[in-house]
Amino acid sequence: MRVLVVLPVLIGILCGCSESSPSRTPADSGATADPVLVAALGDSITAGSPLWDPDPATRELIAEPDERSQFEYWVTRADPGIEFRNCGVFGERTGEIALRLDDCAAGADALLIQGGINDIAQGRPAGEAAIALRAMVQDAKELGLPVTLVDVLPWNNGHPGADAPIEELNREIERIGDEEDVPVLPFHDTLEDPDDPGVMSAELTIDGDHPSIAGYRELARQAFDGLDLP
Repeated sequence: MRVLVVLPVLIGILCGCSESSPSRTPADSGATADPVLVAALGDSITAGSPLWDPDPATRELIAEPDERSQFEYWVTRADPGIEFRNCGVFGERTGEIALRLDDCAAGADALLIQGGINDIAQGRPAGEAAIALRAMVQDAKELGLPVTLVDVLPWNNGHPGADAPIEELNREIERIGDEEDVPVLPFHDTLEDPDDPGVMSAELTIDGDHPSIAGYRELARQAFDGLDLP
């Protein structure tokens, strides 16, 4: 599965937002192109919770960490021409995520933005989360980065009360994608149980809040299919 277009790029070290990057391989040098570096900015879904976290100190608190508990892991296995800088932080709302955008995006070739479920879980209006997400998209575009949005997963532990605000926020995310001309990855529909709308399928969630390893793999297999980030 080829999910991203590989270009000669400036790449950074994975799982961090402050490391320096090696030099770009010139497009006309005939050398093998460096991988595309995608900065993934988000909350615990980006981080890979509950079995993974990009921060080594946080990861030490996980009894049995498993790097397969990340959509980033599965995407890079499918396409070694991609590298991810995982900038996921557990529990953050969109406004908090936005504060890390510049550091996360520094030196990257593209930015993926994911967030919103913690706004809903903490009782914040979906419209406020949408405003923050749109601002992040616009900031990324000002930096000259191709940007992709991710919609909000079903939340089994918040069902059914959280269903309506999740639907509202996902409609806003689709609108942002249309109006800002950026792709939106269908995380929600990829993991939603077709026989039980509003929740992730049992085998695709580990705790009712986050995907299982199988769920993260499914996000890579389906939601990223055909994504083109130059």
